Amino acid sequence: MELITHLIKLSGGLPILMALLLLIAVAVIVDRVWFYYRVLGAGSRVEESLRALGYRDVRGLKALGDEYAHTLQGRLILQAVASNAATPEALSQHLDEEVLWSMPRLDQYLWLLDTAATLGPLLGLFGTIIGMIDTFNVLGSAGAAVKATGGIADALVSTGMGLFIAIISVLFLNLLNKRLRLAMHQLDLIRLLLLNRFFGEGVKAHEVGAEHFESRSALSGHLGLGDTRKAEGV
Repeated sequence: MELITHLIKLSGGLPILMALLLLIAVAVIVDRVWFYYRVLGAGSRVEESLRALGYRDVRGLKALGDEYAHTLQGRLILQAVASNAATPEALSQHLDEEVLWSMPRLDQYLWLLDTAATLGPLLGLFGTIIGMIDTFNVLGSAGAAVKATGGIADALVSTGMGLFIAIISVLFLNLLNKRLRLAMHQLDLIRLLLLNRFFGEGVKAHEVGAEHFESRSALSGHLGLGDTRKAEGV
């Protein structure tokens, strides 16, 4: 306890501020890791359920939206059901609006980690400078060399604390930014699935075959291969 008190006094009280900064960073990390775990898990289940629904199955979409109404993805589905859009473009705009409303929740508190990663080393360096100034003030006293050496070592503790805060913050900030991109990708995919389920008709095999045959015939005519194939009895 005496050592901690000595280090706090030596660094001008900055270790207390750095400890508070570390506590805030850890709280944000725990909150966001749990948040993205729930968001991405719900998004995966919603994606699979949407893929299993038929086209224009409004009742199924409404039931799915009600089941996941507490999630961002569920509110996106309910927004699509409630929009009554007459065109895909109108529905797309309504869904984009809901996605933009969701962005602040996805990006919430991440700026605190970014701040901790930047501010931690600066506070540590500032505390070390304060400690070095106090250490050099004893150089004129007896046993100055021993006191100065011990003071410098104690002052460097602040720099170590600042670097530790920065390492933890940067590591989890990168991880959470990756989770943020995955969550945005899920919302975009669900938006596309909803557009297809509301305005898509599905693809029939005979339509694909007919379209493919018409495309080949048009291409053959454009290349001048039609007469040749007739002459050859094809």
